[in-house]
Amino acid sequence: MTERIFHELVDAFPKLLLPAIKVTIPLTLLSFSIGLLIALTTALVQVAKIPVLRKAARFYVWIIRCTPMIVQLFVVYFGLPSIGIRLASFPAAVLVFSISVGAYCSETIRAAIESVSSGQMDAAYCSGFTFSQAMFHIIIPQACSTAFPPLSNSLIGLVKDTSLAYSVALVEILASAQRIAARTYDYFWLYLEAAVVYLIICSFLTVLQRRGEKALEARR
Repeated sequence: MTERIFHELVDAFPKLLLPAIKVTIPLTLLSFSIGLLIALTTALVQVAKIPVLRKAARFYVWIIRCTPMIVQLFVVYFGLPSIGIRLASFPAAVLVFSISVGAYCSETIRAAIESVSSGQMDAAYCSGFTFSQAMFHIIIPQACSTAFPPLSNSLIGLVKDTSLAYSVALVEILASAQRIAARTYDYFWLYLEAAVVYLIICSFLTVLQRRGEKALEARR
C-alpha cells in the first residue's frame, strides 16, 4: 500500500463511518424492530391455527422467502410509482427490510414456541388463562432462550443486507465507498475499508449476542 493510498483511506474512513451512523444503523434497528412485531404476529397466527389467517401468513412467508430482496426493493421503489404510490429511499428500504425480517424471523419464533412442551399450554388453560395470556406469560418467555441466538443472527445479517439499499439511491456505507472510489479509482482498498466498517458493527453485535445468551442462561 502506497503512502497516497494510506492517506486516502484515513481520509475516507470518517466518510464511511458517518453514513453507517446516520443510515445503516438506524435502518437496521428500525427495520428489525418493525420486523420483529410482524414476525411475532405471523408466528402467533400460525400457532393459533386459525385456518384463513394461517393460510395468509404462510402465503406471506412463502412469497418473501422465495423472492430476492433486491427484487422486492425494486418493486417497492421503482414499481409502486407506476400505480401512484411513491416512497422515498429510506421508507422504501425500511418497508422491504421489515417485511423480509418478519417473514424469516416468524419461522424462528414459531419453531421456538412449538419447542415448548404442549403440556405447558394445557396447564395454562386449566389454570384459566386465555390463549393470549398463556402465550405472553408462559410460552413466549420460555421460547425466548431458544429464539434469541437465531434472531440475533438475523439482526447481524440485516446489517449486511442494508448494503442492498444503495440500489434504491440510499447513501449508506457501500454507496459512500462507491462514490469515493469513483473519484480516486482505489476500488479495492475502499471496498475493503467498507467491509471493515461492516465488520466493526457486526462484531459489536456479536459481543452483545453472547452477553445476551449468557444472561438468558443465567435466568434458567
